[in-house]
Amino acid sequence: MKALVFKRSLPRFAAARVASSLAPGSGARVGPLRLTDVDPPELPGPEWRRVRPRLAGICGSDLATVDGQSSRYFEPIVSFPFVPGHEVVGERDDGGRVALQPTLTCAARDVQPMCDQCAAGATNRCERTAFGHLDPGLQVGYCADTGGGWSLSLVAHESQLHAVPNGMSDEAAVMVEPAACGVHAAGLSGDGECVVIGAGTLGLCTVAALRQFGTPHVLIAAAKHPAQQQVARELGADIVVAPDGLPRAVRRAVPGAMVAGTQLTCGVDTVIDCVGNEGSLTLAMEVVAPGGTVVLAGMPGLVSVDLTSLWHREVAIRGAYTYTTDDFTKAFDLVQVAGLERLVTALYPLDRWRDAIEHAADAGRRGAVKIAFDLRGERGLN
Repeated sequence: MKALVFKRSLPRFAAARVASSLAPGSGARVGPLRLTDVDPPELPGPEWRRVRPRLAGICGSDLATVDGQSSRYFEPIVSFPFVPGHEVVGERDDGGRVALQPTLTCAARDVQPMCDQCAAGATNRCERTAFGHLDPGLQVGYCADTGGGWSLSLVAHESQLHAVPNGMSDEAAVMVEPAACGVHAAGLSGDGECVVIGAGTLGLCTVAALRQFGTPHVLIAAAKHPAQQQVARELGADIVVAPDGLPRAVRRAVPGAMVAGTQLTCGVDTVIDCVGNEGSLTLAMEVVAPGGTVVLAGMPGLVSVDLTSLWHREVAIRGAYTYTTDDFTKAFDLVQVAGLERLVTALYPLDRWRDAIEHAADAGRRGAVKIAFDLRGERGLN
């Protein structure tokens, strides 16, 4: 079958890192990712099912990997060669459509007894991602044994598969996984003033989740591009500004906020950073209130940030990695209520994978949000 395969190659990884520093997405042309023919993955056990992807999204973490920008932290908890793609709507052998919850937890790995996190329902914090009867891998799409969505076939544990309602389109169903990330991040916010930095797929899903499931007193979105700003307003942000206008917007929205030199004396209770780079983290520290929380939802890498204000103002920073099963279930409702299928902007066949990745890497500037692979034509599906 056809699949996009990422192999371990330090020279190609380094070449991708250099190329992407000049033009994001260009790592696809020189890096370790290649379209090739491979055997479909074997079923690891009786509770596993074969899934044939219909649509598979391109995520920010996928782009970081292809562009050679991902952290070395992941090396012990992924296995090579792997097929990327964890945002998936596909078909089981019986023809039923399913959305994939890609995290590989103790249940999928047949680890007994389960780790304390999985036993408590916090499966996104599973402590056994390199153990059990599978090769290491945080998720389907980063594990050599499972395959991934950027192919014609993958395997998944029964616990990872959620039936797609008959009235839900493939475009809506492929948004369930990223929407679940937004649901989880929004659940870490309080009820006061909240800022969301970044308005790509994750940021917009987080805005929608805060409006649907949260009760923020004021919801401010920092969005770089005009098309992103418009969608953020439509999804429920009270105030939408460009990133460089965020401190001024916070000063106007938060009672008692003043400027001391170049610093705000106060700020918002929660900042959800959906970008995760040096600039977004620095901005988050500028606008969070003393005693407030910065939720790091966007996958970061190695960054250099002045943490003096964190110390001085007793600010907390916490991560927001993927979601729980409850978050994933709520995401189905969020996608349908908020109409998040509108974020699926362009679909590409596998043989145009370089174009797809370059489009995804430049989505904001090009007025796009979610770019996905369309595998339906590969097997004559509609």
